Amino acid sequence: MAPDHLRKPPQAPPLFTATAQSILDDTKRLIDTSRKVQDDVVKHVQPESAMFANVVLPMARDQNESALETHILCFYQAVSTDEKLRDASSEAEKQLDDFWIEASMREDLFKLVDAVLKRGETLDPESKRLLEKEHKDYVRSGLGIPAGPQRDRFKEIKKRLSQLAIEFSRNLNEEKGGIWFTREELDGVPEDVLSGLKQGEGENEGKLWLTFKYPDLFPTMKYAKNGETRKRMAIANENKCNQNVPLFREAMILRDEAARIMGYPNHASFRIEDGMAKSPDWVNQFLGGLRTRLTDGGKKELEVLLNLKKTDLESRGEPFDGRFYIWDHRFYDRLMQERDYALDQQLVSEYFPLQTTIEGMLKIFEELFGLVFVEVTGEDRDTLATTGKGNDIVWHDDVQIFSVWDDEGEGSGFVGYLYLDLFSRDGKYGHAANFNLQPGFVDANGKRHYPATALVCNFTKPTAKKPSLLKHHEVTTLFHELGHGIHDLVSRTTYSRFHGTNTARDFVEAPSQMLENWCWTPSQLKSLSKHYSYLSPKYLEAWKDQVEGKPQPPEQIPQEVIDKIIRTKHVNDALLNLRQLHFGIFDLTVHQPRNHEEIEKLPISETYNSLRKQITGIDGPEVLGFGNDWGNGQATFGHLMGGYDAGYYGYMSSQVYSADMFYTIFHSNPMNGSEGRRYRHQVLEKGGSQDEMKTLTDFLGREPRSDAFYRELGLSATDEGSQGGPV
Repeated sequence: MAPDHLRKPPQAPPLFTATAQSILDDTKRLIDTSRKVQDDVVKHVQPESAMFANVVLPMARDQNESALETHILCFYQAVSTDEKLRDASSEAEKQLDDFWIEASMREDLFKLVDAVLKRGETLDPESKRLLEKEHKDYVRSGLGIPAGPQRDRFKEIKKRLSQLAIEFSRNLNEEKGGIWFTREELDGVPEDVLSGLKQGEGENEGKLWLTFKYPDLFPTMKYAKNGETRKRMAIANENKCNQNVPLFREAMILRDEAARIMGYPNHASFRIEDGMAKSPDWVNQFLGGLRTRLTDGGKKELEVLLNLKKTDLESRGEPFDGRFYIWDHRFYDRLMQERDYALDQQLVSEYFPLQTTIEGMLKIFEELFGLVFVEVTGEDRDTLATTGKGNDIVWHDDVQIFSVWDDEGEGSGFVGYLYLDLFSRDGKYGHAANFNLQPGFVDANGKRHYPATALVCNFTKPTAKKPSLLKHHEVTTLFHELGHGIHDLVSRTTYSRFHGTNTARDFVEAPSQMLENWCWTPSQLKSLSKHYSYLSPKYLEAWKDQVEGKPQPPEQIPQEVIDKIIRTKHVNDALLNLRQLHFGIFDLTVHQPRNHEEIEKLPISETYNSLRKQITGIDGPEVLGFGNDWGNGQATFGHLMGGYDAGYYGYMSSQVYSADMFYTIFHSNPMNGSEGRRYRHQVLEKGGSQDEMKTLTDFLGREPRSDAFYRELGLSATDEGSQGGPV
């Protein structure tokens, strides 16, 4: 039982009681309120009297208060089971985006902010950063363009791009496709997966409906012995949202046009300027250098996998055409781990039931960062809810909520709320991600508002015979996304603009990437593990029914299994990183055309598929006569429409920082609480409130280096990437 004071948070959690109409009504109210704040600033302040306190501060405080509601209004589209609610949420996001585009192009406001900047007041560092960022935002929003047709066109493009992104995301979330397969065609796929699939009737009698959701797709690609089954799934999955193809093309063309109106050579130059890299030249050099140095390793890994495929098919008396396809990769990568490393991922997953794994992760964060997590259940929910109804503080029955506190060493204060929405369902956001629901900030009375953050995943639901079990890569993904949640929770900024993960796009992944290392640390893997047969007598009996008289395994994962997991850390690592490079290089390709005509004429699907083949060396349907337009992977690439445009390289470049932080500070003792708390206060708390390079330098005691990154990839450290950029 948690101490009594840890059960009574000083701030109530947000409510999730919206209707489709209330979402639209609240959106209008918030827009009207913000517009009045802006109008009042213009009405009462002249450029000669403009100061931070009467221009920037009122709008920043309005942004703080508005975010308490707007984030949730836009969140419904990702998690609600009510289609009308999801549609209203999407419409709310469109209206809010349109309003903020208009606001960011108000010349009367810009003149006042410009006057404040030129006044040169002495401000605290975060306020100074806010002023500079706000001023830059007005310029980057089109106010550097002379008034007239060009500026009007820029505004029109911005609004259309917002609409395209919302529609693109909605299509992905609403996707309900799949394929009917016979059980024979799904030979090898674990029974746990098959037993949860929809069973066919009529013409599909005896068949199973396999969706493109991760809990169905990934096990099929890893375990289905039938290559034709995997091929059909791979091709169909790349064509599951073809209605997004024209939306993606239009967005690429409009982004390029907007950048050129602003005076930039392309969208990549416009976007990267505001990150840590500053220039596409550094990004191209970094990605190109990595590609060159990983290619030989990728070829060697591919040769080994190709031989494994040959041996496997010949052992089953099936023909081998001498090629290795994209639908072979997950299957033979898994088979290689089992054959060469004796690692059975199904066995590994038995030691990582979802709920006990999360409990273990929260304990790690408690010990490392000085936190306490208290799950809010039953009557405590009713007590916390301002309506007196506990169901009102969650959006679905599956959702767990925790109140988060500092431990005694950190002062026992309240930190915020953490939500976990872990299981797949129709209409839900299809990947794993962290969503800020309410930011933290300091209000006009000097009182802190505490954050609320949600982890949204798509794991398989537990059954009567088995809990939801995680493969090791899913454990790592969960820890990564939970790391974003912790960043969101412990951030302590004055302004919501800089809260939590609101950092430079090419730094935001670094804190969570660093935490992934704990999932490769033997002591922490053991602490996270608990064989599911120990969870309940019911699960024990179900396990016994499956194993025919074998003794119950140890409660925690055996050391020899941990050793096998650790040995696979870099198995086929070059191919994995080349796959990431494909995404990053494609991103730069579509956002860095030499001229506007080039992006207008670019065959985007063909470019996506041919780059994959060129970079990874793995064959696709194009070698079977389909041509390079066989699929439209970009139509499922939500990152490039959702904020990572000309920024996907950040997944690779931020590994430079994450590797440097881990190997410099934590490698010798990952559970060093004093260093964990120092990391919390010097890195996570800062959010985006100061320059990210200063954050890194203060924590490391020096400027970051790339040595650990290249060493982790099995490459020798060189000067590549160390000049003219973030490292």
